[in-house]
Amino acid sequence: MQEKILILDFGSQYTQLIGRKIRELNVYCEIHPYNHFPEIDESVKGVVLSGSPFSVRDQDAPRPDLSEIKGKLPVLGICYGAQYMAHFFGGEVAPSDSREYGRAKLGFIDHDSALFKDMTLHTQVWMSHGDTIVRLPKNYKVIASTEDVNYAAYKIDDENTYAIQFHPEVYHTTEGKQLLSNFVTDICGCTQNWTPDSFIETTVNELKTKLGNDKVVLGLSGGVDSSVAAVLLNKAVGKNLTCIFVDNGLLRKNEFEDVLHSYKDMGLNVIGVDAKQKFWDDLQGITEPEQKRKIIGRNFIEVFDVEAHKIQNVKWLAQGTIYPDVIESVSVNGPSATIKSHHNVGGLPEKMNLKVVEPLRLLFKDEVRRVGKALGIKQELLGRHPFPGPGLGIRILGDVNPEKVKMLQDADAIFVKGLKNWGLYDKVWQAAVILLPIQSVGVMGDERTYENTVALRAVTSTDGMTADWVHLPYDFLAKMSNEIINKVRGINRVVYDISSKPPATIEWE
Repeated sequence: MQEKILILDFGSQYTQLIGRKIRELNVYCEIHPYNHFPEIDESVKGVVLSGSPFSVRDQDAPRPDLSEIKGKLPVLGICYGAQYMAHFFGGEVAPSDSREYGRAKLGFIDHDSALFKDMTLHTQVWMSHGDTIVRLPKNYKVIASTEDVNYAAYKIDDENTYAIQFHPEVYHTTEGKQLLSNFVTDICGCTQNWTPDSFIETTVNELKTKLGNDKVVLGLSGGVDSSVAAVLLNKAVGKNLTCIFVDNGLLRKNEFEDVLHSYKDMGLNVIGVDAKQKFWDDLQGITEPEQKRKIIGRNFIEVFDVEAHKIQNVKWLAQGTIYPDVIESVSVNGPSATIKSHHNVGGLPEKMNLKVVEPLRLLFKDEVRRVGKALGIKQELLGRHPFPGPGLGIRILGDVNPEKVKMLQDADAIFVKGLKNWGLYDKVWQAAVILLPIQSVGVMGDERTYENTVALRAVTSTDGMTADWVHLPYDFLAKMSNEIINKVRGINRVVYDISSKPPATIEWE
């Protein structure tokens, strides 16, 4: 049985980060909403209580029943978790008098405490709370303080229950990984056996048992998630897996041919479907972004459905769903508000009467890449920048037609090739060229032109939830602008997008 740490989510923006940091220690963990408490069995070695946007004093604040875990399993309360166990077990939490947001130093550490083993006095931590603990219950002992926060950390006597008011999972807590390691390895006794190789072995065996001799169909996108899912399934069911790769006419330049070739080199059974014209016809005259996304998603389902029905006796639809998708679908406050609809095959299982298998549903994005590397997938595929499901359809602002697609494909190819040639590609999380519905005056030779504008976009990120624009060298930007304007007919102006997310999104639509 796979040992694990449970993380109870009270709605903090950092909860996924706690999970990722624990996974980096080769310890398996699961995130569950505090109000969907999982069954506690012998595989659970410890529990982490996350932070929250709520105050424990709010009338509608989360109030879980901890009787199944507190005093019975190792517990680490972080921020809200720490305040909850203080406030509702005999102590007091009140609004802070002093600022408790940002960097702080631990001026006192109890070095006899297992939680602070090998941590240094005056180490930097990151605070992020409006309330503070002003009085601890009688059997609670202070194990760390800062200049402004007396009860920065505590332990409950006669229990393996610890709590901290700072966030060990964020980059600004410089020894946060050490603290989490102390908790999961020393206090919880986890053996750190959650590795890409162990995941592959376990998952392939589970897939063999689950799928047997059934046939499976998978929609490939050319991206990392679907590619890793395909190779895992191929190891489990071999030729019983059929992959379908649809050319929606909105892929990057030569991508359909290149990716199809690389998949066949990987020994996958792939069907390539040229559906360009159908997508272009249905997008004609459509300018509203959400409408474009829905048309592209619907068309994909229709094309995929037709192709999948050509395969006899298919029982399963495989999807490249990853862990953040799973977590967000059962978030503390229900699914978050739709910023934009996501391109997936959500309509297919019901339509085709198929069962769904999701071999990557336990993995974060960076773990998917590590598993892909362990599976022997080429780095050029694993290292590819994320590419949106609707493709260039949402990078052409306004209506879409084949002429605009070609123009954008050519400009995008120059930008991506340039990033690679200048050694910048792997320093960028995602790069894009956006074709704007703007024409401007230019001069080319002795002629006056009135042509199109493109925006270059390059961002750094870890998971796409937040992103910052990349400070690309001026010489590089000048070179890209010159090449695009000289080589791509119809473009006479290039601009660079210097917006971060938030407030801007990574894609423009």
